[in-house]
Amino acid sequence: MIRTGKKFSKPAMSRVINGDTELIEAPSKIPKIRLDTMMVSIYKSYNRSTIQKFIKNGFVEVDDEPVLKPNAMFPEGVKIDLKVPKALKNADIKPEVIYEDENVLVLDKPAGLLSMAKGGYCPEKTLEDFGLLVHRLDRDTSGVVILAKDPKTQTMLRRQFQDRKAHKTYYAVLTGVPKLKEARLNLPIMRDLKHPTTFRVDPRGKESETFYKVLKSDDKHALVELKPTSGRTHQLRVHMKYLEHPIVGDPIYGVEKGDRLYLHAGSLEITLPGGIRKTFEAKIPESFNDVF
Repeated sequence: MIRTGKKFSKPAMSRVINGDTELIEAPSKIPKIRLDTMMVSIYKSYNRSTIQKFIKNGFVEVDDEPVLKPNAMFPEGVKIDLKVPKALKNADIKPEVIYEDENVLVLDKPAGLLSMAKGGYCPEKTLEDFGLLVHRLDRDTSGVVILAKDPKTQTMLRRQFQDRKAHKTYYAVLTGVPKLKEARLNLPIMRDLKHPTTFRVDPRGKESETFYKVLKSDDKHALVELKPTSGRTHQLRVHMKYLEHPIVGDPIYGVEKGDRLYLHAGSLEITLPGGIRKTFEAKIPESFNDVF
């Protein structure tokens, strides 16, 4: 009986050794980079958060093709087009720099500048365009705000706000004059369910504490110093309304119109990386004194 075995063709390497063919090496792998990382190095006027929003909203094309994922990988040298539909409303805004080092940036935020964008693309500059957000000020509140330059510093600073180790002082002009020249307000705050974008004093709310002191007054207004020990949304505005002396120019809780919300973050005491405790200050706007 004759047995037949399986027939095998020569392995590719054998053919090369025998001179039957040439060895063709595979091309080396071209390194790729995340699209958002690549764009941050190109478009230096925007931070990563803003770049990511541009990509997700379809404002970016790579080699003439739209890309919607910030983490899409591409080799260096591709053609990138950023097509923002309209210029930022306040593109030229430059808040005054109070302090800067390799870890933080402290700014005197002007009234009208948003702390952060809500939702997708925001057609105006925000604090997030200058650094990593640590805490927020309402759009119409001016004054001291600290930004981080890296995630580690951001976490370290945020923890101080959460643990109430960052101390803030505000100044406000009130409609009318409080009966007590200074007092401690311990008034819990919760969201107003009938008007979800606003807040109110309610015993079921979260603990909220504010110390106030009248600095000067006349028969119509009072300039007060406000020191919150908690950081609830709209806390100072809600507490002043509860006293029946709302802040001048407050479009939500006030009764007296003004050319702005007369609330200013005057100082911030906080510990920087390296254990350095610092206090930063922003001068009270002249308009606050013009009311009297």
